[in-house]
Amino acid sequence: MASDKLKTPWWREVTAGQWLVFAIASTAWLFDILEQRIFSLMRIPALSALMDIPGGDLQVQGTAKVATALMLVGCGVGGLAGGALGDRYGRARLLTWSIALYAICNALTAMAQTPDQLIALLFVSGLSFGAVFGLAVAIISETAPPTARLAMLALLQVMSAVGNVLAAVIKLEVDALAVAGVIDMTNVWRAMFLIGATPVVLAIISAFKLRETETWLRLKQQGALPKSAVNAYVELFRRPEDRRNLYYGTAISASGIVGLWAIGEYAVDLQDVIFTNYYLADHTAAAAKIPVAQTKNWAYILQMIGGGLGMASFGWAAERFGRRATFIATFLASFVTTVFAYWHMQTPGDAYWMMPIMYFFQLGALAGFSIYLPELFSARFRGTGVSFAYNLGRFAAAGGSFFSALMTTRVFAGLESPLPLRYSAMVMCAIFLFGAVTSWFAPETKGVPPRD
Repeated sequence: MASDKLKTPWWREVTAGQWLVFAIASTAWLFDILEQRIFSLMRIPALSALMDIPGGDLQVQGTAKVATALMLVGCGVGGLAGGALGDRYGRARLLTWSIALYAICNALTAMAQTPDQLIALLFVSGLSFGAVFGLAVAIISETAPPTARLAMLALLQVMSAVGNVLAAVIKLEVDALAVAGVIDMTNVWRAMFLIGATPVVLAIISAFKLRETETWLRLKQQGALPKSAVNAYVELFRRPEDRRNLYYGTAISASGIVGLWAIGEYAVDLQDVIFTNYYLADHTAAAAKIPVAQTKNWAYILQMIGGGLGMASFGWAAERFGRRATFIATFLASFVTTVFAYWHMQTPGDAYWMMPIMYFFQLGALAGFSIYLPELFSARFRGTGVSFAYNLGRFAAAGGSFFSALMTTRVFAGLESPLPLRYSAMVMCAIFLFGAVTSWFAPETKGVPPRD
């Protein structure tokens, strides 16, 4: 009896081949997030340099929000197409192409000469960003052994936190080169985007090493694959259970993604204004740029550490308390901590402890998507369903970014800076309450094996 109680650790049940698949798929997601983080960190400096206007100017801030929105539209389009094409033609193949596309686009973005060129390239990059998540989740969920599936899917999202931290660390090193005079300070953004081209190496490895899952190959042999990308959506919406799950999965995903991209991501813009004002008390405008950049980087690293802990904790909580209860608690905590952070952040010290707590819950919800979404759909349409639910959330986030930009530049524009940034974000936090209510009615999938 005693031996029956001893459980083999989940990682010991994963074969070398399964670890290789996980390594490629999760690294693709790591670089996907790293590329998006480079955009998040560099959109203001890049547009400021190309527009020849200070980064704190509302024109730059408004253009940055539009660039974010269009990049998210690209993510949505790429995700909707990528998931369905992956179900039809192969997830491994589509994942390899997506990696190659975002690497190439980053190299081209480093050479942009106008704001329009920058925004156009970011939109194309978004096409590849959007495809990666659904493809990686489908591949891992069908490759991992049942006892390791939840842990590996949660670890997939933890890798996104690694990508976020890695982007911030790279930014610190590039800033150090700029301070040393190796790189001109105005070209830091170009160097960052150029570094973002390195995943082309991963694309080459993926092309030679990543193979389609046995589940997908079996469906192909049986002639059970969708006849086309469009047919994948037709069949998905035709099935009552899949259609119902699609509605709930999309609503929950939209809540978390809008919260991250239309609220959380703009914290760095608020910090730019707050930190600049803070350091101008003892520095000239030119001298203040260095401590502002360094402080933003350290705040970012700390918030991503908090986010990584949140994503790791979500997997444990989802298995212990169930998916629905964990989503509800996470969304409610996101509402409280985000409103508090945007309202009370005044100094770098505030950011150092507020941002990790806020991101613990905001990014924790995203870990839930990699666990929950593949459990909602059958294998035949898993890539389509996951990609649809996740990327329709990106369309919602794009709309949220436009709405946030409208509130910042129009509704609250007459207020003293940085109040427009504070108030627009606090109004947007209502999306977390929507997520909590939706989660209450969503189906519970704890203990239910994925459908073939």
